[in-house]
Amino acid sequence: MIHPFLLIVSLLATSLLPPRQKPDEWVSLLDKDLSQWETYLSYAHKLDYNGNIPKDASGAPIPPIGYNKDETHVFSILTEPGGPVLRISGEKYGCLFTRQEYENYHLKLQVKWGTQKYEPRKTKLRDSGILYHSIGEAGAEYWHSWMLSQEFQIMEGHMGDFWCQANSAIDIRSFQSEGVMNRVADEKQPFGTFKKGSDSYCMRSANYESPAEEWTTLELICFEGKSLHIVNGHVVMVLKDSRYTKADGQDVPMRRGKIQLQSEAAEVFYRDIRIKPLATMPKAYAGLF
Repeated sequence: MIHPFLLIVSLLATSLLPPRQKPDEWVSLLDKDLSQWETYLSYAHKLDYNGNIPKDASGAPIPPIGYNKDETHVFSILTEPGGPVLRISGEKYGCLFTRQEYENYHLKLQVKWGTQKYEPRKTKLRDSGILYHSIGEAGAEYWHSWMLSQEFQIMEGHMGDFWCQANSAIDIRSFQSEGVMNRVADEKQPFGTFKKGSDSYCMRSANYESPAEEWTTLELICFEGKSLHIVNGHVVMVLKDSRYTKADGQDVPMRRGKIQLQSEAAEVFYRDIRIKPLATMPKAYAGLF
């Protein structure tokens, strides 16, 4: 027989354990304290930016603002009747990134544009993005603002486009590019390779963004190196074999990492950010691969 004291201790210990997440159970990533996220800020980039680290008047490199130093509140939470809303001002380039790494998951969120725009994009389309399978240090790519990752583009008229970030690579069902034309995603086309020094950008198959002032629902499904970009319920891109290329040309699988939300010179709002683990690719989409 179990001694009553030991039984009580055992029950108390069990009750203090964190609840185990069940398959198909959504978990919210957004709260009033942004407790599941960290920040990185680089620069308020200027119109003449050329990919180099900015320099001061004496020609010395300017250090980035860095991690968790958001004194100007680029990232903030608005308390709304329907729950917390994340505001990203866009004034400085950088990212909000998850403390936790994720692999094999379904991410879902809603996004809506604000009114503010900043240099170097004051006359350009509003821009942000979901960067997934993010690894390493921030500042690894052209804008010196984000981690090595794959990009689910969030841009006016371009919800669901893809960009390689730094030396990432992936294959996408898409039309072949020609001359100055970019590839365009199409689920009936063969997979084409996207990597640094080659095709590194792919346009979504069609525009399913909600009208201005309305929320657009985005979904990102990732499973064993495969991913899907989904906009308002429509699959706009089919991707597989997520990886990055080392300096010696060797490809390394990239299937797990943090999730970044970009600050990229435009005011943008996010709400209802949630995630759930996947034990398999959902049957409704398995045939796309």
